[in-house]
Amino acid sequence: MLRNLQKITGYHLGATDGTFGKVREFYYDADHWTIRYLVADTGGWLPKNQVLISPFAVERIDDASETVRLRLTKEQVEKSPPIESDQPISRQFETMYYQYYGWPMYWYGPSLWGPGPYPVVPGFVPEPIPEKEGTPHANPHLRSTADVLRYHIHASDGDIGHVEDYILDDESWAIRYFEVVTRNWLPGKKILLPTSWIKEVRWEDAKVYVDTTRHAIKDAPEYRPDSQVSAEYEKALQDYYNKEAHVVSTS
Repeated sequence: MLRNLQKITGYHLGATDGTFGKVREFYYDADHWTIRYLVADTGGWLPKNQVLISPFAVERIDDASETVRLRLTKEQVEKSPPIESDQPISRQFETMYYQYYGWPMYWYGPSLWGPGPYPVVPGFVPEPIPEKEGTPHANPHLRSTADVLRYHIHASDGDIGHVEDYILDDESWAIRYFEVVTRNWLPGKKILLPTSWIKEVRWEDAKVYVDTTRHAIKDAPEYRPDSQVSAEYEKALQDYYNKEAHVVSTS
């Protein structure tokens, strides 16, 4: 199912033995545009103010109760490796975190989540995997989703709009689209921009560079956030962008 990521922000976290805290933000892998962690604000329940929750732990997202249901107990969360607030997540920390829970490490293997395309591996018990020699401890590819909100979209012929939200595939936890609000051309119109069209993100300039023109973005099918992204709408969107990609590449 495709859903707006920002709507999940503020949802409660539901362990198997009770709720705790709320979703504060997300960390995503900038190489693959995939959510790797939910950042949970524990609300004073724990001395550590925030903890990381991997999508491996998510059973489902319950919109009715605004709760992200987990396959973890509160004790498991309490004893999970602590992180420093607002500090970069290192690969060394991730290794320790994944070994604590006994999940496959997503950076090993042929697929988006290591051995498979989804963060679900029933009965998996990994052997401890040492870091490769020479692998840096810092992991600069993990970014906060809050970082890119309000970034300007820069097309091949100039700026057009800014990032308002993300559209998430809640099975793979891949970010499929940016929700973009256009400006100057059609004030207030919202469109979805595939992450596959992103050429570069310049963090220092607060800009997202895409491989297409302002005209192509302006004429994309309009997106209405109050309605679910249907299969019909997504097909129309894909058909449109595939056509535009062909026009751009042959012009």
